[in-house]
Order: sequence, then structure tokens, then C-alpha cells
Amino acid sequence: MSYEIVEAMLKQRGVTIESIAEIVFTLQKKFHPELKEEECVESVRAVLCKREVQYTLYTGIALDELAEKKLLPQPLQALLEADEPLYGVDETLALGITSVYGMIGLTSFGYLDKEKMGIIETLNDKNSGVHVFLDDLVAGLAAAASARIAHKNISAKNYPFNP
Repeated sequence: MSYEIVEAMLKQRGVTIESIAEIVFTLQKKFHPELKEEECVESVRAVLCKREVQYTLYTGIALDELAEKKLLPQPLQALLEADEPLYGVDETLALGITSVYGMIGLTSFGYLDKEKMGIIETLNDKNSGVHVFLDDLVAGLAAAASARIAHKNISAKNYPFNP
């Protein structure tokens, strides 16, 4: 397993590292005024280098592709074709990605899941294939990469320790 494989899989589904990084930049720019888009690209790549993230992406993308080919058993096939609102397995997988970087990743994911910005909105529009899992996985990636930047922010306030 490798970063290159998962990047190629994302690209095949219409998602670039840069499109995810744009979301990361939007999430972090007000907290990090000197942030450069290249730092966001690097953060997305760092998240994608984690093997557990790669495995999660392989699983979600495979399920979307099988649903497009109508190869899933019923009622799962019908649930994915309808993008059933109460089917939460897609969010559950994405939360596995966000949890790598703590609570800020979780809250950012919730925000992105509601706001559907950038490539997430494109994937969610249901005009270009089945992306039941991928839109949430991309939101999870963006949230994790954003949280990673937040954790590294040298401008974060330090609190004194008084034993």
C-alpha cells in the first residue's frame, strides 16, 4: 500500500490533493494568517501517508464503485443508490480519519459535512456517479489535515504551569 496508489484512486474519482487542500486553507486561514496553500497540500499528503487512512479510503471507494456497477447485495445496493440519509456508515468511516487528529478534526468534519464546500459539494451533487462514501472521506481528509495544521500552529497560546 502506498500514498501513490491512494492518490491515483482519488484522482480517478475526480479528487485532487489540491482540491482537498483548498478546503483545508479555507478552514484554517482565519486562525493562521500566514498560512500558505502549499502547507495545506503538504498536510493533506501527510494524512494520506497514514496506512489506516489509506485502508479507509480503499474501502469507501470500493463500495462506491461496486454500487455504481450494481454489484452490492440488496438492500445495501438500494441504500447507496438512494444515498439514504439514515445510512451513517459513510460518516463512520470518515470519522476514523478525523480521529487521528483529535476533537478539532471531529468538529471540522461536522462543519464540512453540513457546509459541503469545494470538491465535497461536487461529489455530493449525485450527477457524476455514486460518491456516498467519497464525499465524507474527502471531508474527513480535509478535517484531519486542517486539525494537523492547527496542532502545529506556533502562534497557539501557551499556558503557564504553576505547581
